[in-house]
Amino acid sequence: MNVTAIVPARDEERNVVDCLASLAWADRRVVFVDTRTTDRTVELARQVRADVIQHPFENFAQFHNAAMDAVRADWILFVDADERVTPELAVEMQTVTAEEREEVLWWVPRHNYIFGRLTLRAGWYPDYQARLLRSGRARWERPVHEVAVADGPEGRLVHPLIHYNYDDVADFVSRQNRYTDFDADILFQERVRPQFYTPYAQAVRHFWWRYVTLRGARDGLHGLRLSLLMAYYEAVKYRKLARLWRRAGR
Repeated sequence: MNVTAIVPARDEERNVVDCLASLAWADRRVVFVDTRTTDRTVELARQVRADVIQHPFENFAQFHNAAMDAVRADWILFVDADERVTPELAVEMQTVTAEEREEVLWWVPRHNYIFGRLTLRAGWYPDYQARLLRSGRARWERPVHEVAVADGPEGRLVHPLIHYNYDDVADFVSRQNRYTDFDADILFQERVRPQFYTPYAQAVRHFWWRYVTLRGARDGLHGLRLSLLMAYYEAVKYRKLARLWRRAGR
């Protein structure tokens, strides 16, 4: 069984070399580059002997499916450029792909570093991600926060993937503004119609869920800040949804 590691990337010159170094054990490394990329991602990937494939981006599910279609392998591992595979996780992946097994998709837990700090509460761990897929046995769905749908049994690995998530509050705000655009559009397509109080109710519910139910309070000010930020953008998402309905009405 061979494993091809795919790194979807757009303007990832800061991360791509270290990410690829953590994938040196894979049989093949492919950087699947969004054609909108303007930095040195392609040049740096080729310098460390990774294959580069450039492809237009429409949405996250389409991009992942296109990447799978572009390679030949028994197993495909997706790793984002801001993630690292530890030696322990690499051994575990090699073990489950070394022989015929019934599982066709493996979920991997993640250690999220947010604002430079390992964050294990408020919903950030185990944060399982579908990453190791048997070729031809799974496809990706949903344009954002994409999900893998397999046609067979699934399993869960033990060792975590390292994820260097939001660098700082400015990075968090920038990405959440994009995510809430996508999420509001999905809800609109699903015909979810908010009431005037929905953004506020959802913000309170979300804060309570992260800070109390998921024990964000145990992370002190870090947990409080993250829970408040996530609650605020939950409200932003529903305000954007309300605007979509108002435009549709006009």
